[in-house]
Amino acid sequence: MKLSIITVNLNNCNGLKKTIDSVVSQTFKDFEWIVIDGGSTDGSKELIEQYADHFAYWVSEPDKGIYNAMNKGIKVANGEYLQFLNSGDFLRDDNVLMDFVKSNFSADIVDGDIHLIYDDREVDAIAPEKVSFDFFIHGTIWHPCAFIKKSLFDKNGCYNEEFKIISDWEFFMKSVVVHGATYAHFCRIVACFPVDGISADESNEEKKEGVRKTFLQIMPESAYEAYLHLDRKNMELQEVKDEYENLMNGKLGPIVKLLLMIKNKRK
Repeated sequence: MKLSIITVNLNNCNGLKKTIDSVVSQTFKDFEWIVIDGGSTDGSKELIEQYADHFAYWVSEPDKGIYNAMNKGIKVANGEYLQFLNSGDFLRDDNVLMDFVKSNFSADIVDGDIHLIYDDREVDAIAPEKVSFDFFIHGTIWHPCAFIKKSLFDKNGCYNEEFKIISDWEFFMKSVVVHGATYAHFCRIVACFPVDGISADESNEEKKEGVRKTFLQIMPESAYEAYLHLDRKNMELQEVKDEYENLMNGKLGPIVKLLLMIKNKRK
């Protein structure tokens, strides 16, 4: 089996129905579908029971948060690739899964494009052709449009349950930058994602602190702070690459050292 879809839900019956409708209508049917419900009381459990024949596994019980629920799904999944399509997220059209399987990807992370639905607008976000440390400074891989090899979780561990909203970003960041996971761009819109709640709040303190903690685990604090002050417009591409290699090897390259010296003089 090539693909497992994992859907996590808690008291979002209407959103779950949208997700279910989009998956049930797929022209490709040879996938495993896992639903992890956190003990919903809004009719979600009854909806899951109604569609139980479509699920390889489902459970409705209290959990410790979204990433605990996603980790439960990972543990029972059997597919080569996992896609996390949580309640409220829905596939863009009926041929998404067929197109993915026919593309015959082999990368650890296959990232498709996503349609973002805000309160006041809708936009298409196109995934990059490649990702690096620089990409994760400002961006992320949106989990509803990503297909992740199960072996990546087996090798590097599941989602960090310490965080409530950024563990997927942390997982992608560490997988690519630290563990050298391979990446490929799936050139089509995979899913639609309503951007709301705490995940849309850029001022969220956990998001800020979680990002900082992750970077500090990868590089020295002085190097990280210096990176934030880099004027990359005035640097040649090769210089940037050299700086990354120095940072990843625990060294401070000449540009970072210079910036640190300038920064210290300004104090």
